[in-house]
Amino acid sequence: MLSDLFSPPRLHTRIVIAYVALLVLGQVLTFWLIQRGIEHNVRLSVHASLITTERWLQRQLPASSVDPATAAGNPVAAPPTTADVRLRGVLHDIHDLFGPDVLLMVRANSGNAAAQPEPWRLHSSTLEPPVAQALLPMWLADEANHPLPTATSAPTAPIDPARDPADRAVRLPHGEHLGRAFTLSAPGDPTEVRAIVLSSLDDVRATYLHMKHTLLALSVLGVAAFGVVGLITARRLTKPLRRLSSSAEKLKRGDYDSQVPSGYGGEIGELAESFETMRQALQDRDGQIRRLATRDRLTDLPNRDRFRQELRQALERAGRKPTSVLVLDMDRFKHVNDQLGHRFGDSLLKAVAERLRGHAKAQPRAVLARLGGDEFGLLLPRTDTATAHRLAQLILSDFERPIQLDGHKVDLSAGIGIAASPEHGQDVDALLSRAEVAMYAAKQRRAGAVIYQAELEPDSSSSLTLLGELRQAVDQGELRLFLQPKVSLKTGRVVGAEALVRWEHPVRGVLPPRGFVPFAEQTGFVRLLTGWMLEEVTRTARQLADLGLDVKLSVNLSTRDLMDQALPERFQALIEHHGVAADRLVLEITESAIMDDPRRAQMTLERLHGMGLRLSIDDFGTGYASLAYLKALPVDELKIDRSFVQDMARDGHDAKIVLSTIELAHSLGLTVVAEGVEDEAAWRHLASLGCDEAQGHLVARPMPAVEFPGWASGWQAPAQASSAASAENASN
Repeated sequence: MLSDLFSPPRLHTRIVIAYVALLVLGQVLTFWLIQRGIEHNVRLSVHASLITTERWLQRQLPASSVDPATAAGNPVAAPPTTADVRLRGVLHDIHDLFGPDVLLMVRANSGNAAAQPEPWRLHSSTLEPPVAQALLPMWLADEANHPLPTATSAPTAPIDPARDPADRAVRLPHGEHLGRAFTLSAPGDPTEVRAIVLSSLDDVRATYLHMKHTLLALSVLGVAAFGVVGLITARRLTKPLRRLSSSAEKLKRGDYDSQVPSGYGGEIGELAESFETMRQALQDRDGQIRRLATRDRLTDLPNRDRFRQELRQALERAGRKPTSVLVLDMDRFKHVNDQLGHRFGDSLLKAVAERLRGHAKAQPRAVLARLGGDEFGLLLPRTDTATAHRLAQLILSDFERPIQLDGHKVDLSAGIGIAASPEHGQDVDALLSRAEVAMYAAKQRRAGAVIYQAELEPDSSSSLTLLGELRQAVDQGELRLFLQPKVSLKTGRVVGAEALVRWEHPVRGVLPPRGFVPFAEQTGFVRLLTGWMLEEVTRTARQLADLGLDVKLSVNLSTRDLMDQALPERFQALIEHHGVAADRLVLEITESAIMDDPRRAQMTLERLHGMGLRLSIDDFGTGYASLAYLKALPVDELKIDRSFVQDMARDGHDAKIVLSTIELAHSLGLTVVAEGVEDEAAWRHLASLGCDEAQGHLVARPMPAVEFPGWASGWQAPAQASSAASAENASN
C-alpha cells in the first residue's frame, strides 16, 4: 500500500494534472489581469470624479468667499458667519452631488517671499472634524516630499489619468481614499486658500466585488468541470494504452495466446496492430522453440527430454503395473557415415525411424523417440518384459531386411536393451540407465536383445570410489611403470619390452592392469592413464638408450586413444622433448579397437606411422578384423594371442593357426611376436615355425622399469641355459 502511495501517477492522471494546472494558471493570470483592470477603472473613475469636483470648485467657489477669520476647530476664531454656513452647505452639496469629500485650508499671505510662511489651518470640511484634523498634517507632510503644482487653473490631464502624479492615496479610518489638492486663491491674495478633494476607493471597488466573486466562482466551477471531464476523457484516451500495456505484460510472462485488442483508430490503432504482429511472431517462434526443444529435427520424433517426460507420466499413471523401456542402438552406423557420408547417414536414420514407427503404432500408447545419434527409445506402457522382449525380436527380425537407399543396399543390425518398472526401478533415470546398460551388453555379446540384470553393471558406489582413488593415484605418483621383455627367437637377444602399468595402492597393495584399466576405459579415464604411460615410456626409452640398450618399447592404445585426433601431436611433443628416436617406440592396438571405427582409426594410425612410430596389432586372431583392413593399415607387427601359443603342443588346430598367422604376416612384410611363451617346448616350436620374437614367463615376468637394464645384461636364451630358465619358471 505504501509503495502504491509513492508510485508515479498513471498517464491519465498526469494528463489531467497537466491540463488542470494549465487551466488554473490561465485562470489565475486572467483573474490577475481582471483585477488590474478593475483597479485601473476604480482609480480612473475616482480620478474623474476628483477632477470634476476640482473644476466645479474652481469655477463656482472663489477664494473671496472664504473668511480666513473662521477656522474649524479654532477656539479663538470668530463665530461662523452666514457666509461660512452657506459655504459649508455648498461643500456638503458638492459631496452629495459628486461624491468626493472636500476639505478647505487657509493661511495668511504676507507677500514677503523671504518671511517664514504661516501654517495652514483647517477652515471647513465635509469630513468628521477629528478625521479632518488628522488628515491635514499627514497630507502636508506628504506634500513637503512631493510638491504640488502651483498653477491656479485646472491641470492638464496626464497621459494615464489613473496614474496622475497629483493624486495621492491616503488611508482613513473608514477606508482607502484617493485625493488631490489644488489652490483656489490667486497669487498675491492676502489669504491663501487650498482645497483637498477625497473620494473613497473602497466604495467604488465594492461595485466590482460581486463581479469578482461571480468570476471566481465561475473559474472554480470551470476548473472542477474541466478536471472531471478531462479525467473522463483522459481515461478514455488512455484505456487503449492500458489494454496494450496489459497485453505487453502477458507477452513478457510468455502468454502468447491472448490476442491484442484492436479496433482503435489513429496512432493507437497502428500501435495495436504492431503489438498483434509482434505477438503472432513471438507465438510462432515460441512454438518452433518448444517443438525444437521436444522434437528431433531430423526424424520428427520426440527427443530425449520429451521421452523422459512421457516416461515420467507413464510411470505415474501405471503405479505398480509394469512399464517397459526399449533402448536400441545401431551397429556399424559410424562406418556408414564415414563411407557414404553424413547426408546418407541422415537418410538412413530417417528410414530406421520409419520402420520403428510401424512397430510403435501397433502397440497401444507406445512412444517412440530418438535419444541421440543412432540411439532410439521405445516406451511401452502397461507392458511387461516378456512382451517387450517379443517386440524387440520382431524389430530385430525386421532389421534383417536390407534398406534400399540412394542405390545402396544397407544391412542393418542393432543391440536392444530392455528394462521395466517396477522390476528394474521406479524412476526415469534408473530405467533409462539400466536399459542402456542392457543395450551395451547386447552389443558386446552380439545377443540382439537383452533384458537388464543386476550382474550386467558393477557396483556404482565402488566404481565412484575407484574413480576417485584412480585420480589420486595419478596426482600422488602411485602408478609404476613395469616392463615385460621381448627377445628374438633367432638370436636370443633382448630386442624390446612391453610397457605395463601397476598401481601401488596404499591399502590394496600392488594392483595389476586388469584391476583398474577396464574401468578406466569405461569411464574415459583411460586417456589420463595413456598420457601418463606415454610420458613414462618416452622418458624410459631415453634412459635405456643412454645406457646403450638397443631395444624397442611397446605401449598399448585403447579404442578411446585411437579416437583422439590430438594423439599424434602429443606423441610428437614427447618425442621431441625427450629426444627419442620414433622407431624405438611401438604402439600396440587391439583388433576390436580398430573395428570400432575403422576409418578414424586408420587416419590416426597413418599419422602416427608417418611420424616413424612402429605399429603392432595385439591379440591377433581373437577379434573380427578382416584381411582387407589388415592389408590397408600401416602395421609393422602382429602379436599372436597367448591362447593359441599355450595350446600348440596339445592342439594341432592352434598350431596350424599360429603357422598360418606367421606365414600371413611374413607375406605382408610384418614381424610376428608370440605372447604367452611359458616353456622351452613352445620356444623351440615357435622358432621352428619362423616366429620372430617371443614374450612370456619363460623369458621374464613384468618387472619394474628400473630393474630392466640389470636383467637384460644377465639374460641368456633357453638353448644355452635351459636349467636357469627352468629354475626361473619354478620360482614364478
